[in-house]
Amino acid sequence: MYTGIASMLSVCMIGGAGAYLLHRVTAVVPDAIVSLPFQSGGWPEEHALSRYHVRWYLATLVFLAFDVEMLFMYPWAVVVVEKGFSAVVEMFMFLAALIVAVVWAWREGALRWS
Repeated sequence: MYTGIASMLSVCMIGGAGAYLLHRVTAVVPDAIVSLPFQSGGWPEEHALSRYHVRWYLATLVFLAFDVEMLFMYPWAVVVVEKGFSAVVEMFMFLAALIVAVVWAWREGALRWS
């Protein structure tokens, strides 16, 4: 009754063990300089889980504002001829909302890099 399940389980186990053994046999062991994560083999200066400065959150908001704008403008460009003037008005309302977000971020200093 369970022979199909048992055979599939055994095929999966044998296949997984075979892939693992093939990897162990053919793997290249890197030296210490090649295996460093970044900066041309230099040692990291801070921990990977270190905190970011607050200004990067504002820069992220500006990026998302422009990214969301492009996300909605591509499909809009496809259907604008069908929908007519109402689609143009709706897009300008959407752009106005994004401009409000960008002006807010600008006022908060997200575009200042000093």
